[in-house]
Amino acid sequence: MLTSLKKMDMLQMKSNANRISTQERDKTRKTKNGWPSGFILCSSGMNLVFVGAEVAPWSKTGGLGDVLGGLPPALAAYGHRVMTVAPRYDQYADAWDTNAVVDVWGKTGSKIYGPTAGVDYEDNQLRFSLLCQAALEAPRVLNLNSLFHTGPYGEEVIFIANDWHSALVPSYLKSKYKSKGIYKNAKVVFCIHNTLYQGRNAFSDFSLLNLPEEFKASFDFIDGHNKPVKGRKINWMKAGILEADRVMTVSPYYAQEIASCAAKGVELNSIIHKTGITGIVNGMDVQEWNPFTDKFIVVKYDAETVMEAKPILKETLQAELGLPVDRNIPLIGFIGRLEEQKGSDILAAAIPEFLVENVQIVILGTGKRPMEKQIEELEMMNPNKARALTKFNVQLAHMITAGADFMLIPSRFEPCGLIQLHAMRYGTCETVDPADVTAVATGVKRALSTYATPAFKEMVQNCMAQDLSWKGPAKQWEKMLLSLEVGGGEPGLEGDEIAPLAMENIPKP
Repeated sequence: MLTSLKKMDMLQMKSNANRISTQERDKTRKTKNGWPSGFILCSSGMNLVFVGAEVAPWSKTGGLGDVLGGLPPALAAYGHRVMTVAPRYDQYADAWDTNAVVDVWGKTGSKIYGPTAGVDYEDNQLRFSLLCQAALEAPRVLNLNSLFHTGPYGEEVIFIANDWHSALVPSYLKSKYKSKGIYKNAKVVFCIHNTLYQGRNAFSDFSLLNLPEEFKASFDFIDGHNKPVKGRKINWMKAGILEADRVMTVSPYYAQEIASCAAKGVELNSIIHKTGITGIVNGMDVQEWNPFTDKFIVVKYDAETVMEAKPILKETLQAELGLPVDRNIPLIGFIGRLEEQKGSDILAAAIPEFLVENVQIVILGTGKRPMEKQIEELEMMNPNKARALTKFNVQLAHMITAGADFMLIPSRFEPCGLIQLHAMRYGTCETVDPADVTAVATGVKRALSTYATPAFKEMVQNCMAQDLSWKGPAKQWEKMLLSLEVGGGEPGLEGDEIAPLAMENIPKP
């Protein structure tokens, strides 16, 4: 124990020395424009309104919440005026009222889509249609003041609607505002995060949306499924794609994938192919997910100390979960929802094929109960090699990301993959394989053959060398949004960091 503590202390001192050196260098760093690093200069920025069902850290079930928690602040840090409109599911400690409040249902106990996993609220169409209408009113009525901007946003606005929950924004914009000479130059970008969830409902429900008949064709959808009803349906996502001015998604690869065939586009491929789609890879929250400052891990590290730190963090994780403590055993992590899209069923079938190797696996996730039981049974059969954690736990997610040697991604399709980005940030090599049991098992065995080799060290270093922040993606988003030519916006100035600066641009009551 004393030896281990000495190693941790030495490693921490080495990392701190690197940190101090970096901080001293940053004091005199300038951007390419000559302004001090960390300084926001407000140009004639765009007025941007993001709309979505989730926004981290307040409401989040997956990547959608992460994007709406990261991209808007990154664009604000470039000098644009940015608002995010999302439901207030609970009485958040840091929330304040805008004096433009409509209390419809009160608290939902932070349940976003339904009372339990896999069960929707019966009135979700009403809930999310109100979200869309509120988002269109917000720029006109909210008098928000910040360090650089005052008053309402006005009508020169670009709305960025995300997934089916906000897909009515372009239809309401045209029918309720543009038809009356309001928001004449406003545009809507519709961003697809996951085509698996489209907002398919009974065709008769179109009458509930309070839209003119001329929009019915955009919603009209026929599939071969009996859920939620048999036969003809309305499809919110389809309408969002057709009525928006630009369609985006979360990576170039996913853009190609969902336009390629009915299976990958979940029957919207022909619509997406018709309108066109652009993919920009997501960034990630490099403040929360930073091995150098992570409050959930016992040893902080960077690219210079990663090879010394990760064995200690692996031992900490093994001890925490009751696995045999041995830094020389390669450890595989899986973090994600236990459902078909994430390949959880394939993972469960593949695990016995590679657990014959000298390896341990830790699985963290919740989802469909049959899949949770599958994973739990694997732990019971392999108590010295497997741990199944069928719960959501932020601290364990960080500990697994830092302590694992490999992160397994067996997804059938993966729109962007924030788990991969987190893993790379922490020097954890990802193993991504097709949705096939044999391929997953073979891929894992191939990865294990590299463990503790010079090639493995090189992979770890390459992972940590990547810039995974929102800085690059935000610049690409800015370029796309400027091409819509709303309000005469200009490009913002490029600084060294993006996310931390946004706090200075958050409106106060």
